[in-house]
Amino acid sequence: MHLEGQYDAKKVEDKIYKLWEDSGFFAPEKLPGKRKKPFTIIMPPTNANGNLHAGHALVLTIEDIMVRYKRMRGFKTLWLPGLDHAGFETQVVYEKKLEKEGRSRFTTDPKQLYQEILQFTLENKKNIEGQIRKMGASADWSREKFTLDSDIIKTVYETFEKLRNDSLVYRGRKIINWCVKHQTSLSDLETQDAEKVDKLYYLKYGPFVIATARPETKFGDEYVVMHPSDARYAQYKEGDKLSLEWINGPIEAVIVKDEAIDMQFGTGAMTITPWHDATDFGIAEKHGLEKEQIIDFNGKLLPIAGEFAGMKITEAREKIVAKLQTKGLVEKIEENYRHVVKTCYKCNSLIEPQIKDQWFLKMAPLAKPAIKAIESGTIVFIPAHYKKIILHWLNNILDWPLSRQIVWGIPIPLEGEQDTFDTWFSSGQWPFAALLAGRSNAKGKNQNSKLLSDFEQYYPTDVMETGGDLIFFWIARMIMLGIYTTKKVPFKTVYIHGMVLDAKGQKMSKSKGNVINPIEISDKYGTDALRIGLVMGNTPGTPLALDENKIKGHRNFANKIWNAAKFTQMNTQDFTPGKKITLSAVQKAHLKNLKKLQKETTALMDSFKFYQAAENIYHYFWHEFCDKIIEESKPALANGEGQMANSAERIATQYVLTEILQTSLKMLHPFMPFITEEIWQQMSTKKTMLMVENWPT
Repeated sequence: MHLEGQYDAKKVEDKIYKLWEDSGFFAPEKLPGKRKKPFTIIMPPTNANGNLHAGHALVLTIEDIMVRYKRMRGFKTLWLPGLDHAGFETQVVYEKKLEKEGRSRFTTDPKQLYQEILQFTLENKKNIEGQIRKMGASADWSREKFTLDSDIIKTVYETFEKLRNDSLVYRGRKIINWCVKHQTSLSDLETQDAEKVDKLYYLKYGPFVIATARPETKFGDEYVVMHPSDARYAQYKEGDKLSLEWINGPIEAVIVKDEAIDMQFGTGAMTITPWHDATDFGIAEKHGLEKEQIIDFNGKLLPIAGEFAGMKITEAREKIVAKLQTKGLVEKIEENYRHVVKTCYKCNSLIEPQIKDQWFLKMAPLAKPAIKAIESGTIVFIPAHYKKIILHWLNNILDWPLSRQIVWGIPIPLEGEQDTFDTWFSSGQWPFAALLAGRSNAKGKNQNSKLLSDFEQYYPTDVMETGGDLIFFWIARMIMLGIYTTKKVPFKTVYIHGMVLDAKGQKMSKSKGNVINPIEISDKYGTDALRIGLVMGNTPGTPLALDENKIKGHRNFANKIWNAAKFTQMNTQDFTPGKKITLSAVQKAHLKNLKKLQKETTALMDSFKFYQAAENIYHYFWHEFCDKIIEESKPALANGEGQMANSAERIATQYVLTEILQTSLKMLHPFMPFITEEIWQQMSTKKTMLMVENWPT
């Protein structure tokens, strides 16, 4: 076969991927040669609720580079693919679909809703699997897992039962983050801080003046709290009672002294609403104070609010203040009060703290062995500063509310329980759950030999590659649950990539219209161009500005590779390896430089510096091989009238070109697998697969 015309990615990619899949080499047990040392990556399970975005493309590219490199180095490589039901995230996506249809999840039968979301998820799952293949991911599809597979759920339930037996899971009536829009509790990690400008109201509360941005919560305030060291209130003693006029008439208030009070805020005295504020809840718990609900779970005032009962808090606020003013209880109102509030990370609605029975997981006992593993270097972080970040969080960890008031997800397996698990509870078990669900593959010497399970062969895994935004959501929880359940760390290295931004360095969002669809880019310029464009210059943990023009430039590089291979093929048709070859000093220098590049590239790949390895190979191939060596070779290869090249010189030149091209294709393969494999297939006489060729060292 001959390389012809320009490289056409659309004609090549599906064909080559099928060639890879049909070879069986994605499965570790089917790889050629004797491979004893495993290299394992469990693919971060993509949410099965939409299309791949640029961040997914980066994840798949980096992980595929690792896997292809290790496969060529002779490792028994397993890259296990999977997708995530994604619980709350998927239900939010589906709720938007319902809204467009004029429907609501709250008026839909839960069983029907579950089936609808299941069908929606499975359709998306199939679509995403195709997109993952489109990115060239050499994953073992025979082992693919889904977080709602029965064997995964079985493992999740076993872990939950073990935690209960060890008294690490408890049912608690505690304050939680409540999203009024989505009607579910959220963990602290599922809320985000937002700066808000409100009015700050200074209200007369008997002899005190209290400052609050939420007068609508004050109906049940019967405790006034100040710091024990605040000299302004030294005459008041803990437990003192006083009568005063309040929003709906006279009440009796009790003095409480507590160190949690910020003496610099307002007047240093404050009333507390334990049902609707985490700090106030902590004070009430400490002092054994009563707690009363003022706002219901729909964000409306309860009967305790008197004439304001049934009103949404946003519409009631000014009316409440007006009543306080008529009673002479407003000292002053400060405009433009800037403060930070918690919002739902999906809908940006204000979080309404509520007290609710929930299942909680005690995290401090799980954090201790995780801290030990990280501090000892058993788990390595790239970049290294993430070690400090995760340790700070683990050393200050809070208990984790596991229950969610949603239909979609894994139900909590207890009688009378209607809640589902936080999706991160199941995905936090992903590395060992996915492998425990795997088959036994190793063949024993005889029938009585023990068959090793995937878990026994491939756990702990080698690398977990993900974004820095998941360091607490997922990485920390995988480490804790992995060590707790298996007594081993789930992975040895955590590789953190940076966020993919648009060409101007801005975060991609649909509202900005700057979202880059990786599949569209791949269709336009070829997957190889996209892949190397995602990697070159992309240092771990650093945001990547993805410019379409950059990808277009890498399509030119793909064409350069194709043309260089075509030139080499055309001029080596009569080359027979094995003949005695006499190299010139220049040619020896070229091969010496190539050997140097091989060693440098191997060292870079082993140290996870893929960005630098890609750049070095790129520049070598384009500027050294194409611009210099190929141009130098043309006179020696010339076979025209009056230009008959010296035979020995021609053979030596053919040898050098072949050696450099083949070696370059091998080094380029992890980064640009489609074009390199296509060239290899068309030029190889043995019809071997480039994906399992030995890496040049």
